[in-house]
Amino acid sequence: VVGKPFSIISFFSHRWMFGWIGCRWYGWAGFFFGCGSLITMTAVSLGRYLKICHLSYGTWLKRHHAFICLAIIWAYATFWATVPFAGVGSYAPEPFGTSCTLDWWLAQASVAGQAFVLSILFFCLLLPTAVIVFSYVKIILKVKSSTKEVAHYDTRIQNSHILEMKLTKVAMLICAGFLLAWIPYAVVSVWSAFGRPDSVPIQFSVIPTLLAKSAAMYNPIIYQVIDCKFACCRSGGVKAKSSLKKPR
Repeated sequence: VVGKPFSIISFFSHRWMFGWIGCRWYGWAGFFFGCGSLITMTAVSLGRYLKICHLSYGTWLKRHHAFICLAIIWAYATFWATVPFAGVGSYAPEPFGTSCTLDWWLAQASVAGQAFVLSILFFCLLLPTAVIVFSYVKIILKVKSSTKEVAHYDTRIQNSHILEMKLTKVAMLICAGFLLAWIPYAVVSVWSAFGRPDSVPIQFSVIPTLLAKSAAMYNPIIYQVIDCKFACCRSGGVKAKSSLKKPR
């Protein structure tokens, strides 16, 4: 709503149509929501980690903690998206000229530009990605070691475990889809920032941008696939139970 109409109109016009202010707004909105989404998924992965690997902490988390966490997440995204307006960085048109993004090319001009780009990369990509990977690796190891233990518990605990694992799978797939969509764009951006000027062909730079924009369409597909799979498992379980009740 806040960004896509600008780029669609510019795509059909073969040039950016909304001036310098529109470019800065589009770049800010893209970075703000992209950063907010990644940090949100980082918080979700930590929540899953606590629920699965440290149950005492996981049960302590309540609804109001989630609201506090959301406020912190979007304040974090607002800070990093607004830093360029303070003169530390900037937003500029993409090389193909129909959308805008962070001015990665500042790193070519000064040490301050390099420090800005490196800070963005660390705090808004590398650190969240490392937390996500750590959380899900620990979850996978915990699940492998505790599968036999859960089998000895009563049905209520087993059902709770199944639900937690379903939520974890959804969160894991959402994070994986987001990272797979955005990492190629990050790689090209870093190459543009620290590589030789014009070392990335304009035609090639379009592909990671379009792939990054596709991140928004994965979540509904993931939700549907997981729900269908879960429904099939439940229906299979019902059929199995009903067959056991039939007289021989």
